[in-house]
Amino acid sequence: MARAFLVVMDSVGIGGAPDASSFYNGDLPDLGANTLAHIAQACAAGRAETGRTGPLHVPNMDRLGLGAAMRLASAVPFPGLDSAPQGRWGCAAEISRGKDTPSGHWELAGVPVPWDWHFFPDTQPAFPPELSNYVAEQAGTQGILGDRHAPGTAIIDALGGEHMRSGWPICYTSADSVFQIAAHEETFGLDRLLDLCRAIAPRLHAMKVGRVIARPFVGNPQDGFNRTPNRRDFAILPPSPVLNNWVQEAGGTVHAIGKIGDIFSMQGIDTLDKGPDAQLMQHLSDRVQNAEDGSLTFANFVEFDSLYGHRRDIAGYARALEWFDTQLGSILPRLRDGDILVLTADHGNDPSWPGTDHTREQVPVLVSGRGAGPLGQVAFADIAASIAAHLGVAAQGPGRSFL
Repeated sequence: MARAFLVVMDSVGIGGAPDASSFYNGDLPDLGANTLAHIAQACAAGRAETGRTGPLHVPNMDRLGLGAAMRLASAVPFPGLDSAPQGRWGCAAEISRGKDTPSGHWELAGVPVPWDWHFFPDTQPAFPPELSNYVAEQAGTQGILGDRHAPGTAIIDALGGEHMRSGWPICYTSADSVFQIAAHEETFGLDRLLDLCRAIAPRLHAMKVGRVIARPFVGNPQDGFNRTPNRRDFAILPPSPVLNNWVQEAGGTVHAIGKIGDIFSMQGIDTLDKGPDAQLMQHLSDRVQNAEDGSLTFANFVEFDSLYGHRRDIAGYARALEWFDTQLGSILPRLRDGDILVLTADHGNDPSWPGTDHTREQVPVLVSGRGAGPLGQVAFADIAASIAAHLGVAAQGPGRSFL
């Protein structure tokens, strides 16, 4: 029987979104943003030499058709990536009115987001008083700290000591539709933080805020603070069944790797493996070796986005791409006859672009296991429909199979 592997390279966009001019980083529209092309340009020009050197080297993805997909999506020039494609290749555009992780993944799984997300203004305070009061009430405190847009590590450094003294949770947001709470694992308590996020999530979801995120940390003001791996996302549920549910309803097993469990609130998921990207790659390798016939393995590799895109670290992003490509080269030959591996992304995050937000871009669609040739420009939801068709599962969304 067939198996399917859907692998999302978080934020690895290839430009050319038809509606990019209506999405912004600050006052600058995303028109012209191109994550991969601009990284390739920087590498070729010697502007991405930290921890690596020379032109961007991703031969395994290029052989699948990455360069061809980039040229299909956008006219932004880039050097190299000119291998003759040996896989199926194309690009995909999103219709959901968001350039965030939930919107992208839901639509990749077959269900475009039917509403506009709520975003908090970049003001101080950022949250309406009644919401801040509600969070404090649920926390059992007299107030909250933060109440603004901020990078997570920066706000913990700034307010960690005050948080430890007062016991008030640090609440902040970003350009995404999120409400984040940072709290000390020892002085506030990890279970207490998770219970708080769980308690307030329904109210935030009713506002169409996509995620409530628990951001635990440890440390002290003298030695510094560090976030722990115990992050937990409480995400709003998709409005209808997604690819994961379709596979389960047909009797298949769904294995989630990385953020997939949080993105779908564990709906339609049988197993979950988490960790840093290096560990996730081992989990993906294990699933290629051991996953059952008829199963779906759905993986997200987030560090392109979280460590390098938002931080506008071009060299770091290039290193991550080259590492990922090397690992992919050891996985592809171990796919079985009847397997399909689809490599794609959920949005862009151009590290050369002003600001720190995601960028509205098309994404690559690279397929191993179904011959070679162009797919053309497809929809995000077509990816779910195609995987469903490969597995012999009834698709319930608007997408059409390109296989």
